[in-house]
Amino acid sequence: MLVVDTSVLLAAGNVSDSWHCQCAELLRDEKRLIVPAPVVTETSIMINRRLGAVHETRFLATVATGCFQIVDLEVVDYRRTAELLEIYNDLRLGFVDAAIVAVAERHGVTRIATLNHRDFTVVRPAHAASFILLP
Repeated sequence: MLVVDTSVLLAAGNVSDSWHCQCAELLRDEKRLIVPAPVVTETSIMINRRLGAVHETRFLATVATGCFQIVDLEVVDYRRTAELLEIYNDLRLGFVDAAIVAVAERHGVTRIATLNHRDFTVVRPAHAASFILLP
């Protein structure tokens, strides 16, 4: 299983992004992709701002195919997210990244697809010594 961050979805969907090929290949080759619901929202907003409404519509149509396992946050995830935001206040982790950590912890996943190595290298998950970051 692999938890997917916004940065990888953005790069995979934008052929002019320098990370496009690596991210698209990663998503294509991985069998079980977990995408926290806040990542879908953030990705949709960012695609609309950067690439326009047509690309946002394509992204949401892709999500609707079921190729990702969309995971809604549970109460325990919101608690953990708040805790992470407090612990990593100096890092300015942000809600979506903290939600990724919380979902990864709840599902016992140590692999995260992200281009944001700065934050995910620093954050220590509760269930492992560190995350394995891809690509």
